[in-house]
Amino acid sequence: MVVADRSTARPWLPYTAAIVAGCAVIAAAYLIVRPAADVGCTPLEVSSSIEKDVLLGELADRYNKSDRRVGDRCAVVTVHGLASGAATDALAGGWAVKQPGLPQPQVWLPTSSLWTGQLTLLDEAAGRPPQTPGQYPSIANSPLVIAMPKPKGELIRQQGPLGWGEILGSSGRTGWAAFGRPEWGRFTFGKVNPHQSTSGLAATIATYYAAINRASDLTESDLANPAVTQFVRRIEANVSHYSDDIVDLLENRAEADLSGTGTAAPTDMSAVVTQEELVYQYNEGELSPNRGEKPRVPLVAVYPKEGTFNLDHPYVVLPSASPEQRDAAADFLAFLREPPQQQSFSRLGFRDHQRHASESLIASVGGRDAQDLAYFEPPDPTVVKAIRTGWGTLRKKANILVAVDTSGSMNAKIGDQTRFQVATRAAAKGFGLLNSEDQVALWSFSSETGQRPKAPYSEEVRLSAFDQKTLTKELNGLHVEGGTALYATVRAAHRHMLDNYDESRINAVVVLTDGQNEYNRDNNLDRLLRDVALDPNRPIKIFCIAFDEKSDFGTLDRIAKASAGKAFDARDPAKIDDAFVKLVSSF
Repeated sequence: MVVADRSTARPWLPYTAAIVAGCAVIAAAYLIVRPAADVGCTPLEVSSSIEKDVLLGELADRYNKSDRRVGDRCAVVTVHGLASGAATDALAGGWAVKQPGLPQPQVWLPTSSLWTGQLTLLDEAAGRPPQTPGQYPSIANSPLVIAMPKPKGELIRQQGPLGWGEILGSSGRTGWAAFGRPEWGRFTFGKVNPHQSTSGLAATIATYYAAINRASDLTESDLANPAVTQFVRRIEANVSHYSDDIVDLLENRAEADLSGTGTAAPTDMSAVVTQEELVYQYNEGELSPNRGEKPRVPLVAVYPKEGTFNLDHPYVVLPSASPEQRDAAADFLAFLREPPQQQSFSRLGFRDHQRHASESLIASVGGRDAQDLAYFEPPDPTVVKAIRTGWGTLRKKANILVAVDTSGSMNAKIGDQTRFQVATRAAAKGFGLLNSEDQVALWSFSSETGQRPKAPYSEEVRLSAFDQKTLTKELNGLHVEGGTALYATVRAAHRHMLDNYDESRINAVVVLTDGQNEYNRDNNLDRLLRDVALDPNRPIKIFCIAFDEKSDFGTLDRIAKASAGKAFDARDPAKIDDAFVKLVSSF
């Protein structure tokens, strides 16, 4: 079973509520339905990372029905899903404040021990005892791999052992010509933003280890070595674009694979850095829009010669647990490591708690068993923190044109503010995560108006080095009036970015709108989709934010996917800040 909704937090529905889970997904909201604890049973709340929370919910249900006893008492385990980074933030900042809709856990199951180290640093900085000071047992494992479409992956394997730099550092300009296949074009890869994702963070750490040609003892002095930073920057330069969610990226690839023709999906990505279990789920059709339908072109897992990073899925009992809950937690851990439950992890493509792979996993992804893999040691938490802090200076920079809807409907009220005020404040806040090495242009669009009589769009800030104050000032000064010339604006913005294309950067158009196309002079969606369709040699990605309930999210999603971009759903205005943070994580 695969998680259907990738929201930051999701409670597990253990009983008949699961029947209506499909409806809950559509509404992007989940109800907490929990088994009633028997009198005298010890309650145990578990917070699981979201790639395994549904499975953990099923296993908790199995545990609760097993009649196990902890001493002379029963225990009732309940599970909710929360991304590892969000859980770290909540545990450090006061759970009730950061996650008021979720019960405070006594057991935490992040994707990696990298997060327990970061929580310890946050606790120390706040002057409180560390909540996660030790090493913790694993309930499952999954190594980081470079996932490639089978024809490309097999060609790479035929070259013999290759390292991170030799694969991901292949020149974007020379690309596949270096491997004798110039018709395959540029080499770019997909990666998740390390501030948002465990796999993105682990991939960045693996790159540093490859740069120093060691498998342990990465230090802050290594991070400052010019040769090391040059190596990391060279690899980051081949990123197609960053993502906020690795599962979403693979789901989009699966959808493109099924809708494409021939032997390749319509994407500019030659590879994706991801967890091994997700490659398995992709190949088995679990990430397909038609669940169970396998892709035309499966992925193979490539394991770089220097080694890789293991995501160890630790089982962390928190200080908030009472003595009785600690006993119950120990029994639940023992239960999870028993063969039947380990087989459940295996069916999702995880390795067992001792890092052994199943035969089906090896066959599906072309994998290796534990004895054939070399693993990097997790760096000291202070080094991991320095990597996350310094990544912004080494990441691939962006060329972004931001087109903001200034049609009359943006004057509608949301509380005591207009839609326009809510949207532009969220935009200014979100784009504050960029830096001065990025280039940003600002357009406004509606329809022809008295202030803009010749075209439905106008340039407010030319494409130039990002300046937060200038962008915010221009956003706040925009005039709201007219209809919504969505198609004409997207086409013109796309053309403008092609004219200003920079192959050393991520080139993108960002569209924020609260409505749908209302411009009769340009109302042919099919022609627009053809005009903005992805050119793998000069990719211009389109990212859309559908703001407020009247937004035509379906159309925006089609426009984004035609260009291999992404649409973000903020039809609930409360989600606009989160949508912008996720959007900016693409750059």
